[in-house]
Amino acid sequence: MNPEPSPESAADNPPSLHRRRPRYAGKHPRRFAEKYKELAPAQHPETVAQVEAAGKTVAGTHRPIMVEEILAVLRPRPGEVAVDGTLGYGGHAQEVLARIGPGGRLVGLDADPVELPKTVRRLRALGFGPELFSAHLGNFAGMPRVLADAGLAGADMILADLGVSSMQIDDPARGFSVKLDGPLDMRMNPRHGRPASVWLEKVGAAELARVLTENADEPQAEHLAARLAGRSFGRTGKLAAAIRAALPGVAEEERDRAVRRVFQAVRIAVNEELGALEMWLRLLPFSLKPGGRVAVLTFHSGEDRRVKKAFAAGRAAGVYVEISAEVTRATPAECFANPRAKSAKLRWAVRAGWGLNDIFEG
Repeated sequence: MNPEPSPESAADNPPSLHRRRPRYAGKHPRRFAEKYKELAPAQHPETVAQVEAAGKTVAGTHRPIMVEEILAVLRPRPGEVAVDGTLGYGGHAQEVLARIGPGGRLVGLDADPVELPKTVRRLRALGFGPELFSAHLGNFAGMPRVLADAGLAGADMILADLGVSSMQIDDPARGFSVKLDGPLDMRMNPRHGRPASVWLEKVGAAELARVLTENADEPQAEHLAARLAGRSFGRTGKLAAAIRAALPGVAEEERDRAVRRVFQAVRIAVNEELGALEMWLRLLPFSLKPGGRVAVLTFHSGEDRRVKKAFAAGRAAGVYVEISAEVTRATPAECFANPRAKSAKLRWAVRAGWGLNDIFEG
């Protein structure tokens, strides 16, 4: 079996096969593949401006959330080492990179082999060379090993922007969309693990009810689980229709919310996101230098509870010298411009200014 290409090599050697650009289907195409004006934003700034003015995210892109608030927490300075554990589109990383040069370094991790090479190319085109920025394919739970392999003793700042990216949601072929029909996949890395369709076929009703409650706070968890567990749903549209059909007499708006909650819960289970988060939080202090700062963006209560608990325990043990007392939320103006910011919660912590061995031995 051939090893997976690195994001660097994939970015430096894009496929040379020429494909004719699809015909633009009117002013407002519904199919993702037809939105080539949005997918090539540099060539169509007028289209991008119109989409953003309407308070929407351009297809195939991702707006970084709470950028100024995160920069205020991380306080990036020239010469420092930064880690973006969930690189995504690279919006947060771009802002940090602009502040840590010269002499700094940003290490980016992302589990998505589809989007990571695109982000590397994007950041390289902005002038961030290999001496300043490197990318690694993998889950952020492997951060300590990536830092060790890079010869870095730790980071001055770490960012984790949890959840799914706009690029993944917008592309129906990835299976995350609740609006556009596509294969029911939902894997961050489609080369590994089981797609959501297989996971749902294998899961029992009791386990699915637990997942719906823990991963999405679904009030109809047991009712929906009894009607969805063990069934075959090859397409996202088929699953969404089954969820709505399982809630007769319920208002359409609430049924839409139930669809979003079920999709979220299944996605988290398929990608084992909460387990990876818990592992990362346990290892996080070992990836931070003394005085290092960490910022975490969460998007549902299960994630936020884990971050809050880990930071509080670290503060009590003397691992962190300071933590956020409350969550920071996006401003109303940002939520209007980017509706996906509405559920975001920001928490932060600062590692103690001495070695972990001193803390644990004391």
